[in-house]
Amino acid sequence: MLTFNKKQVMDICDGKKRRKVSGCVRGCRRTVAGKMRREACKVLRSLTVEDNNHTEPMEEEEDDDCFSISFLRNERLEPAMVVSPRYSLLREVGRGSYGVVYEAIARKTGTRVAVKRLQCDAPENVELALAEFWALTSLENRHQNVVQLEECVLQRNGLAQKMSHGNKRSKQYLRLVETSLKGERILGYPEEPCYLWFVMEFCEGGDLNQYILSRRPDPQTNRSFMRQLTSAVAFLHKNNIVHRDLKPDNILISQKSGSPVLKVADFGLSKVCAGLNSKNSEEHPTAGAGSKGSNQNNIVNINKFWLSSACGSDFYMAPEVWEGHYTAKADIFALGIIIWAMIERITFIDAESKRELLGTYIRQGTEIVPVGEALLENPKMVLHIPQKARSSMSEGVKKLLQDMLAVNPQDRPDAFQLEVRMDQVTCAA
Repeated sequence: MLTFNKKQVMDICDGKKRRKVSGCVRGCRRTVAGKMRREACKVLRSLTVEDNNHTEPMEEEEDDDCFSISFLRNERLEPAMVVSPRYSLLREVGRGSYGVVYEAIARKTGTRVAVKRLQCDAPENVELALAEFWALTSLENRHQNVVQLEECVLQRNGLAQKMSHGNKRSKQYLRLVETSLKGERILGYPEEPCYLWFVMEFCEGGDLNQYILSRRPDPQTNRSFMRQLTSAVAFLHKNNIVHRDLKPDNILISQKSGSPVLKVADFGLSKVCAGLNSKNSEEHPTAGAGSKGSNQNNIVNINKFWLSSACGSDFYMAPEVWEGHYTAKADIFALGIIIWAMIERITFIDAESKRELLGTYIRQGTEIVPVGEALLENPKMVLHIPQKARSSMSEGVKKLLQDMLAVNPQDRPDAFQLEVRMDQVTCAA
């Protein structure tokens, strides 16, 4: 376990530091949580909800636990009516530079949910918020290992409106998109804040770092998590989504079913590649090698889109991401780093947060360097997998990790191939 002293671990995109809310459960002082809850209530206390052509005033709450958001589910004109707030904020569980995550409860059903509030006060924040919204709303089907978005609400000037993908009749939505595309501040002023509220399923088990490092090693749990992670990434790639920021912080744990279920979360840096072309996006189709199989058409397509924004977190970034020219295979590399660290419990201490995090690295003298960066500097470097002499890692898992962490992306399995091979090696273990 080492402190990363070469450079602080950071989320980057186009060379800019970006601290994001990962959705993981973090403790906080009651005074801070109470203050944040009160601040949220000042904004949302008497919230009017608008649904296209209809405006609906809301019931004002006397208590401080008032995430007062509701809306009509149809577009017909109806008489104005007063409705009760749908959610009550309980506590703050996560915080980043552009958003806050709360644990909340649905008043009607009593179901616990996670509510992420993103302030759209700058183009880069709007871009991250819209990326997450577009990724989650583009999924037509649910997957048990991908966090579920229940609803998204745009709130500004005392009005709240349910967000729907591509809603051209919503002036607020179109202005958000315009802010993101033009890269200049269009929405909101200090006295008129604009927020996006994401209501998602709540994961009470924290993130993968917390779950793994607070328990004794369990090979059975490791194998289950490996299968769940590969299944989630295969699902995302099949739906033309490149996550671009896979790391233990962004993998949450749900224990509602009794057994731990992983949930890939935080899609702020994700890219939806469907329907993009070289004329209107940063992704460019190329004649790269594809997968074989009748059910892999979408995976073949996503591995032919090249991305150019260097996004991710240092320890999990593939060599080609450091160069700013990569495909969905970068997600496979990040997954390899996560699984390798999870199996052998390889950790480092984040120099800024002082948290112990799962992640593999290369030693260079007194420093530790991310694997992807080290491979970029020395493509012929041989990775010693496993690191520990007494490791119980099987030959099948060892070979699979070596393939996932190949320097050349074309030598890595795609998401569909990975899912098949992972089932084979974990069942044989």
